[in-house]
Amino acid sequence: MTNHWVDIRNADLILVMGGNAAEAHPCGFKWVTEAKAHRKARLIVVDPRFNRTASVADYYVPIRTGTDIAFLGGVINYLLTNDKIQHEYVKNYTDVSFIVREDFAFNDGIFSGYNADKRSYDKTSWDYERGDDGFAKVDPTLQDPRCVYQLMKKHYSRYTPEQVEKICGTPKDKFLHVCEMLAATSVPGRATTIMYALGWTQHSIGSQIIRTGAMVQLLLGNIGIAGGGMNALRGHSNIQGLTDLGLMSNLLPGYMTLPMEAEQDFDAYIAKRATQPLRPNQLSYWRNYRAFHVSFMKSWWGDKATAENNFAFDYLPKLDKSYDLLQVFELMSQGKMTGYIAQGFNPLAAAPYKSKNGPALAKLKWLVIMDPLATETSEFWKNHGPFNDVDSASIQTEVFRLPTTCFAEERGSLVSSSRVLQWHWQGADGPGEAKSDLEIMAGLWLRIRDAYRKDGGKYPDPILNMSWPYAKPDSPTPEEIAKEFNGKALADVTDPKDPTKVLAKKGEQLASFAQLRDDGSTSSGCWIFCGSWTQAGNQMGRRDNSDPTGIGNTLNWAWAWPVNRRVLYNRASCDLNGKPFDPTRKLIAWNGSTWSGADIPDFKVDEPPDSGMNPFIMNPEGVARFFARDAMVEGPFPEHYEPFETPLGYNPLHPDNKLVVSNPAARVFPGDKATFGTHENFPHTATSYRLTEHFHYWTKHAKLNAIIQPEQFVEIGEDLAKEIGVVAGDRVKVSSNRGHLIAVAVVTKRIKPLTIEGKKVQTVGLPIHWGFIGLARPGYLVNTLTPPVGDGNSQTPETKSFLVKVEKA
Repeated sequence: MTNHWVDIRNADLILVMGGNAAEAHPCGFKWVTEAKAHRKARLIVVDPRFNRTASVADYYVPIRTGTDIAFLGGVINYLLTNDKIQHEYVKNYTDVSFIVREDFAFNDGIFSGYNADKRSYDKTSWDYERGDDGFAKVDPTLQDPRCVYQLMKKHYSRYTPEQVEKICGTPKDKFLHVCEMLAATSVPGRATTIMYALGWTQHSIGSQIIRTGAMVQLLLGNIGIAGGGMNALRGHSNIQGLTDLGLMSNLLPGYMTLPMEAEQDFDAYIAKRATQPLRPNQLSYWRNYRAFHVSFMKSWWGDKATAENNFAFDYLPKLDKSYDLLQVFELMSQGKMTGYIAQGFNPLAAAPYKSKNGPALAKLKWLVIMDPLATETSEFWKNHGPFNDVDSASIQTEVFRLPTTCFAEERGSLVSSSRVLQWHWQGADGPGEAKSDLEIMAGLWLRIRDAYRKDGGKYPDPILNMSWPYAKPDSPTPEEIAKEFNGKALADVTDPKDPTKVLAKKGEQLASFAQLRDDGSTSSGCWIFCGSWTQAGNQMGRRDNSDPTGIGNTLNWAWAWPVNRRVLYNRASCDLNGKPFDPTRKLIAWNGSTWSGADIPDFKVDEPPDSGMNPFIMNPEGVARFFARDAMVEGPFPEHYEPFETPLGYNPLHPDNKLVVSNPAARVFPGDKATFGTHENFPHTATSYRLTEHFHYWTKHAKLNAIIQPEQFVEIGEDLAKEIGVVAGDRVKVSSNRGHLIAVAVVTKRIKPLTIEGKKVQTVGLPIHWGFIGLARPGYLVNTLTPPVGDGNSQTPETKSFLVKVEKA
């Protein structure tokens, strides 16, 4: 979230799209109800289903699943065509004036640099023109035909209301009403917030959907202001913590990245990531990448990480490719993976295409499950009739279950959607012989190190030299880990402007990541968490909920990354002179000598507003990007591509180009291409979602939850039910090209057919919570049906839009 949960109460308009907050995030949704009650805020819901959030919305609009870019692209076109943008904000705080290279092009769905054989782009042309001084060229008049503003207008001119209706099935009048409501917040004093969840991320174009939403917010001037922002709703805290702490295959903590195979040179690795400013007097905070990285390496390898060995850079693995979930199961299925550890994860239920994944797990030599409960993954080798029909005797995988404690049986920090790190205390002891994840991982680590000490190995140095400074090596405490994430001074840290001034003495906890150094004199396990456990103590455990400014920023309640800032990019809430666009919702302001206010300034605190430095200090441009340069694999502007299983069979924007029916740079393995179904055989569009009564795959183990939602069901509209001769309570068979499930039909008015390109398209709703383990009645895993294709940027599977056939069982 660029903002935070409480800040939603400051919004005048709330767009929930790609999520169902009232159902899936009911505690957070209270801030929407507060905005409606206290600011008379209006709520718009755009969704394939009339869901629980829509039931309390002021305006509901239907949309075909997987077509969000077409809808949002239409909003962009409306805002630009009707000049409904926040001009001062857009001109000064975005890249609209930047001039793009002459060789950049877009033609019939394909950007310049595409290689059809490799399904990837050479992104060289996706960049700005540079002057002799190395800075990007700009045209403040916005008249240059190659400036971002003109290119963006041209790109989205095709997204007319009529085209939106044809692609999305959203009636033109309803779409235009949403545009008008959004456009009304393009003026100072009005704010829209966008709330989204997995309904945007779990698509083959998911990252670009989110980018398109952010572009709408930038045009409206709604990023960095109270009541604005792009707010990703995390279903549970360890999802936010997962990305923060670098648990994705190509990440290091704090959103740093592992080197690739070709990156053997330390200085070149740093230089590629320490981006230099593209405009005069910009900050480009990633220039400090070396300090973040070296401090991280010192936290892992301590005294063994020195300047002489490039701070142990050679110890890091150099990736030949991303080892994401789809890649892991591909390697398993090829017999190229020996073992797998699933820690707090149920991949058999979560990964797409169960018919591939079950046999893939069966090719492992060993599988370790760390979880408080039995999962479908831990029991994959057992026959559970039609729900998991396997020959147990033929499966040679040795499965180890290591029972862990759950969050209520542990103490430590949780990271919420709001980027707030909040310390919690243990409520009860774990049952039986359950151990915490810390104890289990420490035990594994110590045994691995002992094995290397005893037997050696091809390259033992990273293992044998790793720092393990905990008082009880077999049981590190959460406090020790939290202090390590924060970091400490390994030598006296002095002020660069005044070397006689000591900011932190040797051995002391650091106060913020501004104190990190690139010479090995500081350590920090996660630079964005630096400041969470300072010399003053555990900032995450603070519980002062005072709000002196009334803006909802309780700065002394817990701690938010970075540096306890609650609204990111908050410098953009003020004009060029440092005066808030909306004084009634002031986050910060320039008082003549410093920036101060209700939040921690996202800016140098003493940087005068007339210095020319712009608010988006993590970007080398200093401004927000409409043109994504080389950041995205599909192109610098989001473009509508159909889901890989499309009910049309073509892309309405490019009906004659088969290359761009679906995302031309999405993640598809060659052997999986034959698994995609066609609309001729599977005429209905399906989407998956969650229910309030269950929490993912956990609560089917809980008796009360199993009572209130006991059995798997399929949600179908009355029109489809009539077509296939089904009434409520009948059992239906839902098939895709990868398998089928049988469940009870819930016939509802909440889903209605949409007209797409003159064709009636039906949508089917599939709650995800059931499986063959637990107290609820056994059910089929929904990912029996889902396709093995991932977003090319994040590799997130496309579980929100695929084709099925529904018939009476």
